[in-house]
Amino acid sequence: MIYNQWYAVLDAREVKKGRLTGTTRFSEKLVFWRNSRNDICCIADKCCHRGASLSCGKVIDGQAVCPFHGFEYDSTGKVTHIPADGKVSVPGEQYRVPSYIAKEAYGFIWVWYGDKNTSRPEISFFTELKKGYSYGQIVETWGVHYTRAIENQLDVVHLPFVHRTTIGKGNKKLVNGPVVRWEGTLMTFYVSNVQDTGQRPLKPDELSDYERLFSLQLQLPNTWQNRISPHLRIMAAFVPVDEENTRIYLRFYQNFVRIPVLRTLVNITGNTMDRIILHQDRRVVITQLPKKSDLHMDEHLVQGDLPIIEFRKKRNELQKK
Repeated sequence: MIYNQWYAVLDAREVKKGRLTGTTRFSEKLVFWRNSRNDICCIADKCCHRGASLSCGKVIDGQAVCPFHGFEYDSTGKVTHIPADGKVSVPGEQYRVPSYIAKEAYGFIWVWYGDKNTSRPEISFFTELKKGYSYGQIVETWGVHYTRAIENQLDVVHLPFVHRTTIGKGNKKLVNGPVVRWEGTLMTFYVSNVQDTGQRPLKPDELSDYERLFSLQLQLPNTWQNRISPHLRIMAAFVPVDEENTRIYLRFYQNFVRIPVLRTLVNITGNTMDRIILHQDRRVVITQLPKKSDLHMDEHLVQGDLPIIEFRKKRNELQKK
């Protein structure tokens, strides 16, 4: 994990008013809910009293209430009331569980994975998707570390093999570039896949007017978008569940249909194709070993793997901070 980052962890609709939502993220069991101001709260899903799962309880007056003995928790993980000790009792500081800072933005729940006392930047999201687009969404879990799931979307070499019947049609096996550019933690990479007629692939510095080429973006730590056209984008959040599992939220964004019923139909249709493509990827990616990628591995990468190499370098750099 990269420390001191905002991670997209849930679809905002998964945390409903008046209900507790339990899930595993970052290899930890967490519980989410909305308080009386509709702010997102997130604490460890384990009561400090007898270890019961808080997510099996309920929300009362904006606080999480344990189903076992009624201990009440606020958003900081502090127990505010112990029924067995009476209404006037004040629980000691030892009655608390770990908590996370969480926010809702752009249709996701985000968790600050890092030092609570450090200054926190704004949540980074793709500028053009912040307004004006509607989307449909599919969600599924893969048995891989989130780094493998991300790298699959940075892999421009696999298209004519894994996606031969869909987005990889045309037998364009030779990869010119790619060109990779960073703006802080935002990577944009440009690529030209062409048919192999005996020529050598162009190196990144040999690609002229590369900004006109097909491009994709990775926003660290865990979101990605395919910039298909000004009116159509595919976006994904690769959410770390634990060391061997990733929850993927894949969204089909479009702004060319605005009539409500037609818009919904278009988004559903887009999701159908996205699911086919995603499952073509999954069939192969879940076989990769080890399940987690790292900067130095027993692999022999090629020129077309430059976005993957750059991702690993940047991730390693940020992990050291």
